Amino acid sequence: MQAQTSEACDNWCVEISGSGAEQRQAWDEEHAPRLMEAQRRQQDGVLSHAQFATGGVTRADLIRMQRRKEIVRVHPRVYVDHTGPLTWHQRAWAAVLYAGSAYVCGPSVEAPRVEKPLLPGMIPDPVHVAIDQTRRVMPQPGIVIHRLTNLETHAYGGVPPRLRLEDNAMLMAHEASSEIDAIASLADVAGRTYVTPGSLRGALSRFPSLRRRAWIAKILDDLESGTNSVLEHGYLRKVERAHGLPQAERQTVRATPEGSQFRDVEYAAYGLVVELDGALGHDTWRTQARDADRVLDDLAATGTVTARLRWHQVFDTPCRTAQRIARVLASRGWAGTPAPCGDDCLVVREPQETESRVA
Repeated sequence: MQAQTSEACDNWCVEISGSGAEQRQAWDEEHAPRLMEAQRRQQDGVLSHAQFATGGVTRADLIRMQRRKEIVRVHPRVYVDHTGPLTWHQRAWAAVLYAGSAYVCGPSVEAPRVEKPLLPGMIPDPVHVAIDQTRRVMPQPGIVIHRLTNLETHAYGGVPPRLRLEDNAMLMAHEASSEIDAIASLADVAGRTYVTPGSLRGALSRFPSLRRRAWIAKILDDLESGTNSVLEHGYLRKVERAHGLPQAERQTVRATPEGSQFRDVEYAAYGLVVELDGALGHDTWRTQARDADRVLDDLAATGTVTARLRWHQVFDTPCRTAQRIARVLASRGWAGTPAPCGDDCLVVREPQETESRVA
């Protein structure tokens, strides 16, 4: 009797299981096309071969749709639902779907604010996407592939999915060919209201093998504390010492009606102050007004003029900066001459003038 009951139970389970599978198939047949249509709308008309297949579209259907110009192949196994030029969002979606488990990154991390129409013959900028370090993807025209370790820890999501802005800044700093380009990648996001020194430091912690990691960490220290030690050291090393300028005083104190203020670099004997502005975000009008007041205070109190330098002048064009600082110093009494820092330096040592007497 017990065996008969067990057998009946097994038959009942098989019947229920079969019924459930049939119900699931019926549900898929009814709703899968709707889900595919929702994906098509969310992805600006771009769909992958896998998404078509999940929606019940067969290979023969795809061939027929292409022949009728209902869809056009963008990349292998990726299609768009029109024959005209692609928008930025459509190109981004096509790149993400082609690479699979990918996120837009680098200069493509955000859509352009104003998308200019492409004229005939113009080639759009490539779309940059990040994939996991363990994967390999065949390159395609119009797509630049970046590979990241532990990709998902850097991902933000979005439509189309992208990296977190802070992590993207670190990726661009890692791939930057120069220090000024690395700084620019941080400056591009540091002015955002939702990006903080803490969130940038969190992104840095997710890049243990980042190029210039210790140097970037010092920049974040400065950003957090409001100081400019990296920029100040860069001026000392790349501009002043490298080009034989006179030695300046650092962090000199000046009494003002608002209290004691510090000057970053002061050539007191020549009435020149160099202020180093290491702000990575956009200056507010209050900051600009405060800086203008400092310049007026110096001019009124001592006749001192102020040169305000930023990252570009110190790290990108130090030779040109040294040449111009030397000219200001010379106009205010410095009798020395700047020295070139190397063979390609813009600073050219001027020959000493010799007096010739005519007998």
